[in-house]
Amino acid sequence: MKKIFTLSVLILLAFIVYQKRDNIYKTYVHLFGDKNVLTSLEKNKYYRDYDFKYVQNTDKLIPENKQDILNIYYTFVNSGDISFTFHCNDKYINCINDVESLANDQNTISNINNFVHPYNSFESIETTIDSRDNITLKINKVYDDEMILLINYKIDEIYKEIYDESLSVKDNIKKFHDYIINKTHYDKERADSKIVKYKSDNAYGVIIEGIGLCGGYTDAMSLFLEKLNIKNYKVSTINHTWNRAYIDNNWYHIDLTWDDPISEDGTDILDDKYFMITTNELLSMEKNEHNFDLNIYDN
Repeated sequence: MKKIFTLSVLILLAFIVYQKRDNIYKTYVHLFGDKNVLTSLEKNKYYRDYDFKYVQNTDKLIPENKQDILNIYYTFVNSGDISFTFHCNDKYINCINDVESLANDQNTISNINNFVHPYNSFESIETTIDSRDNITLKINKVYDDEMILLINYKIDEIYKEIYDESLSVKDNIKKFHDYIINKTHYDKERADSKIVKYKSDNAYGVIIEGIGLCGGYTDAMSLFLEKLNIKNYKVSTINHTWNRAYIDNNWYHIDLTWDDPISEDGTDILDDKYFMITTNELLSMEKNEHNFDLNIYDN
């Protein structure tokens, strides 16, 4: 009888544990979550180990506020990993709602993308939340391994051809700026008629195919800035994208698209009005396409 009673109690306890498994799990997370991250992040060689005012790399992977969530998304994308799971602190009551809000905010998601290395940027990012409030992020990257291999080979080739160690950093950046513009035609057909023939919205279109939109010009310039070990990021408005680079302890704007204007007779034009200029200089020349959010892109 004693054995039967003990067995009955164990079965009952097992049944209760099964029924209350979600609550037990949440209690475990609450008590031990700060020390136990569900998955770890694998950083690739394109990880940027520097921070910005808007987003920062973080090892605080159990968020306590909205900025923590933003930093987790950024840290994940910046790492180059393709999947990552984290969970909320039980004390952060609105955490899941805030995650859902961010996941549905395409403007904010796009802004995060602008602060990572082009090769770690995503075409899309998916956020899923399970019954235990585990939050899983998965991304579809812009650049696959074959594209990266071909682009890097060409960039190394260009770098060896035109880099001049006797010149200043600014002068070498100008050489790459001029090279991209001289070798690239703006993809007017895609911009005007949505006809897609090239990968003109990324660096492959510019570096390999010689056809670009503003996103392609910007990614290509960013890759050369990375080659020169220059801190940089992309700035975006609703309709436009360009580079910002940190040189001689100052941030400067570089807009290759606007330095490669389309002429009425089809003549190739190389300009430098939008090369290495300050925010005040930029906005004094053009405020429509370049009216960016200073709360986000003010580094």
